[in-house]
Parts: sequence; C-alpha cells; structure tokens
Amino acid sequence: MLITETTLPLPALHKGKVRDTYVLEDKLLMVTTDRVSAFDVVLPAGIPYKGKVLNRLSVFWFKKTENLLPNHLIRPVEDAAGLTELGLKGGEAGDFSYLAGRAMVVKKARRIPVECVARGYLSGSAWAEYRQNGTIGGLPAPGGMQESQRLHIPLFTPTTKEDSGHDLPLSAEGLADLVGKEMAEVLKKRTLEIYEFARQYASSRGIIIADTKMEFGEVDGKLILIDELLTPDSSRFWPEKSYAVGRAQPSFDKQHLRDWLDASGWNKEPPAPALPPEVVKQTSDKYREAYRLLTGTTLK
Repeated sequence: MLITETTLPLPALHKGKVRDTYVLEDKLLMVTTDRVSAFDVVLPAGIPYKGKVLNRLSVFWFKKTENLLPNHLIRPVEDAAGLTELGLKGGEAGDFSYLAGRAMVVKKARRIPVECVARGYLSGSAWAEYRQNGTIGGLPAPGGMQESQRLHIPLFTPTTKEDSGHDLPLSAEGLADLVGKEMAEVLKKRTLEIYEFARQYASSRGIIIADTKMEFGEVDGKLILIDELLTPDSSRFWPEKSYAVGRAQPSFDKQHLRDWLDASGWNKEPPAPALPPEVVKQTSDKYREAYRLLTGTTLK
C-alpha cells in the first residue's frame, strides 16, 4: 500500500515534506509517509515502502546510539497492539493498520533550528563547492582533491533549517550567533561522534556513509536527537565493494531519481514531473536494500 497522505482523529501539528506529526496528549505521533522530495519539491507520486524504511531504520539507529546521546523515541508503532494503545482501532473511524511500521511515538522537544551535517567524503554540494572555490563548508581545503575522496578528518558543515526553500550554510561564527557558542561546540562534538560510530558500524555491513545530517532538540534543558537518523533520505550510503575515488558513486538513496529529474530538463520549480515506473521501482529497491544491509533483516 502506497501512503502519501494521512488523516487521523488526532490534532495535526505539522505536515512536512515526508512526515506528518500529530499531538498525542503530552507526546507526539510521527508518521513517515511514502512521499518523496527532490530539490526541495515534493513529487506528485510516492515511493513504495519508503516510509517504512525511513521509520524502521530511524528506530534501529535511535536504539543503537542511545548510549551516545538520548533521543526522542518513546516507542515504535509496530502492530495492532500499538494502534490500540493509541486508541486507533479502526472500524467506523477508518482503517489505521497502515501506520504499523511507519509511525513512532516521540517526546515533545524544543527543536534547535540547525541541520547538523557530518561529511566524511567529498561529494554532493561539498564537491560542487570545492570545484568552484577550493573550500569545503566555507573552510580552506587541500588542493588536488578528487570527487568521492575520503577526508582525512570528517568535517562538521551545519546549515540553517528552513521551513521552505533551501537551507543555507552556517559558518562556525554564524552557528554560534544562532545557538550560542557552548551549544555550537556541543552540536559539533555530538554530530561527529555519532557519525563516527555509525560509519564504523556501516562499514562492517559493507556500506560507506559518505555524509549525513542530524537534528537535535531539547527536553527539560537536555540535548536529544530528534526527527530521523541515518536514513537514505538524510545520508549518502555507498556500497564499499564498488567504491572508487574520482567519480560519482552508486548509492542506496534517491540519487537515481535526482539524476532522472536533472536529465529531464525540469527547472526544479513546482510542479515536478511524474516519474517513470522504472525510476520509482529502482528507488524503492535501493531503499529496501539499504535497510537489509544495515539491519540484517528484510523489510516485509
């Protein structure tokens, strides 16, 4: 079942590009849909299984990193019992069974308005910046580097968190001005710690995490991870066996989808063109393969 829209008998808090969030008394219910965005535009059709991959993979990583930093996860909604706990039993109110595997109950948190990006390899926007200016994240970088080259030390390259439009790069000074000097240092430290832990684990599963972005919030003055974590939407996953410096890498994410959109001549303004069935299927397969390799289980 493809889920691109949700309507629940709960107060709606926020509809994002991919996730719908509802108020659940003193908690929140976060539902991950199959919507897909590219170049900050939500596409007209979704990607089958995408929502379940993102939700379950986030749950996987939240549990795996909770000893490094607490997170907002209270419990995943995995089955009918989980729906009953929420008071969503179906019947005349509707069939909510689709929520199983794609929803989680989370803590309410004060969001820190920053996308915290860790980069271990020179790719994507960092590669474009390097080619144009010789810098990465606004900082001087060694000459002669190649596309997809591993960085000697992973870099922290934060951006703003915009409600609409493109996120904007933040210098160290800009980040400190936004959140305070002490918080800026903590965000950098935690982001790079979690990235390094995840990078090592993923490598043992045959995956390179080239870069990833995280979001943080505060509950009772304490820093926690929120939103999603180390998914194909928030990270660049590459197969180790085919990795080679000096070119773009095949990836377990929506890069194939982006490449098709680039080649289509689309001007990257709404509305986006409809995707061919083969692009939808390949993207769905990539998401599920990333889930299988990282977790060791197959998404049913």
